[in-house]
Amino acid sequence: MATRNRPSTQRQPASARASQSGRKSAGPAQRDRTKLYLGGAGIVVVVLVGLMAVVAIAGGALGQSKSDAGTSGETAMTIAEGSYTNVTADHLADMLKNKDFTLVNVKTPYIGEIDGTDLYIPYDQLTAKASALPQTKSAKILVYCRSGVESLEAVKTLLKMGYTNVWNLDGGMNAWTGTGRALVQKSR
Repeated sequence: MATRNRPSTQRQPASARASQSGRKSAGPAQRDRTKLYLGGAGIVVVVLVGLMAVVAIAGGALGQSKSDAGTSGETAMTIAEGSYTNVTADHLADMLKNKDFTLVNVKTPYIGEIDGTDLYIPYDQLTAKASALPQTKSAKILVYCRSGVESLEAVKTLLKMGYTNVWNLDGGMNAWTGTGRALVQKSR
């Protein structure tokens, strides 16, 4: 009895199929490398998305939004307590030439101050020493500390106290001295 050549119903290995079609097949090592490359790219994407989320959350957690006024040295800021204005060290130096504000050092402990400072009130004592502050709630008050952390707390306190024209030295005394300007020491 003669047998016919019928196509096999069994699946041939990839290497056998590839050799019949004239192509090289991706062997197990190639497939593993592809998985590693794709897996590595996936990890990079996940890490990048995670970093973007952290930055977005951090900005939201600080509750700050800003509106840059260009190269004027002033930036309008909005936080939960209200709005205030950040200024650069260079802009503060210009403002001091025609001073129309109360300059308050809120750094604790005292480490020195910018020449022209009117008051030294630690940031956590502003409410207790409110009588030393301008009585007019629309008076311009500019606060600063060493780096900007304590002065931001002072800004929040002043806004809660009803002051409406609050300014902050962005970067504090570090920014001031970073532009080549000196601090002065007074007995405070």
